Amino acid sequence: MNEIAVLGGGRVGGGLAAALTAAGHRVTVAGRTPGAAAAAARTARIVINATPGAGSVERLTALREQLRGKILVDVSNATVDGPDGLPAGLMYPDSSLAEQLQEALPDTHVVKTLNTMLYSVMTAPAALTQPPTAFLSGNDPQAKRIVGDLLTELGWHPEWITDLGGIETARATEAAILFVPHVIRSSGFAPFAISIAR
Repeated sequence: MNEIAVLGGGRVGGGLAAALTAAGHRVTVAGRTPGAAAAAARTARIVINATPGAGSVERLTALREQLRGKILVDVSNATVDGPDGLPAGLMYPDSSLAEQLQEALPDTHVVKTLNTMLYSVMTAPAALTQPPTAFLSGNDPQAKRIVGDLLTELGWHPEWITDLGGIETARATEAAILFVPHVIRSSGFAPFAISIAR
């Protein structure tokens, strides 16, 4: 059992919190009240960033002390939205949100994952008609192993998980968000994920 704090209580954060609680972890979802995120992060071993990516660096930099030595699982994407509200560009086109977080939080182990799929697939990957892929990006091998174990508890088979390497590889997975508006316009708001076929 791990102490896990989820920052962000929307569809992404709420879904992950419910699934991880069902898996036997002690999960706290940080509300919007002042100090809630700091209190949740302080007692957790693992913190999940499910806040809107556009403001994640500012929000989490304010928690630098509480996140020291912790694993920060970043599942967000930082995008510039188009007129229809769907992603039209990347906030960090020559970097990534994950890299920005790691730079701002040098004493925290940032691991990027679960950001290449519709939110419902994060906790129900087997619901798709073919195996999806969950990618891991991060500088600390042990942190990635721990996050990989969490993914298996969420229903991800080990062979569906691909470790891409260091945190800089998050640039590739974050760029995949640009598929999303086109897939939604083409096929509707149905569960999907990026998958590597071998």
